[in-house]
Formats: sequence, structure tokens, C-alpha cells
Amino acid sequence: MNEKLIIDATDAPLGRLASYAAKQALLGKNIVILNCESSIISGNKKSVIKEYTKARQRGGSSLKGPHFPKSPERIVKRTIRGMLSYKQGRGSSAFKRIICYNAMPIEYQSVNKLSLQKELKINKITLKELSKKI
Repeated sequence: MNEKLIIDATDAPLGRLASYAAKQALLGKNIVILNCESSIISGNKKSVIKEYTKARQRGGSSLKGPHFPKSPERIVKRTIRGMLSYKQGRGSSAFKRIICYNAMPIEYQSVNKLSLQKELKINKITLKELSKKI
């Protein structure tokens, strides 16, 4: 019953990608997300960078959290976690079924992938750019 869903995150809006992955994981599917670094966040680049920098600084060095990731695949996974009830059983097991990769691993090169690509005519920033700036 546990079918594997492989998603290519190239040019996919982060929020749409995360909500789709969270819903499919709750339905019991194993989710593999590839090319997380080329996923996009829409909006003004400066304001997006400012928001994510503020989120990272919230943890502080002496505090024990909240921890906010810097690498693109961890940002995607953290965004998905925000859409799940990860502290309860159903959400926790769904969160464990999600795997994110920055690039395309060899075993997924020739497999059919679902693309959530959306052509946006507005300002956007890729997660690769964002992770370098924060």
C-alpha cells in the first residue's frame, strides 16, 4: 500500500510543494523530493531574505531553540513540518515518510517524477540563493 511519490521541486513554489507533500504523506504515501535547491519562493528578494534571516536569529546562541535550518533541503522539510501536526502520532509518522534531496541522486535519474512547476511572472528567489544569503 505504501506507494512512493517522487516530486521534482525545480521551479515549484515552496508553499504549494510543501502543502501537497504534507497531504500525500498524511494519506500514507512515501514522499521523495528532488532538486530542493531550485525550488522558489515568490516575493521581493530583500523582504524574503529579511524574513528568513530574522527566523534564523530568533534561536540565538545561548538559547535551545527554535532552530531554523540554512540548507535548502532542510528549509523544505521544515516548511512541510509546519503543515503537519508533527507532535502527534499521525503527523509524526507522516513526517518520517518524507525525504528531501538537494540534487538528483543516481537511483532517481530514470524514474518518472511529478513536477509541480508553475510559471510565475513575479519576483522570486530560489532556495539556493536564499541559503547563501542567510
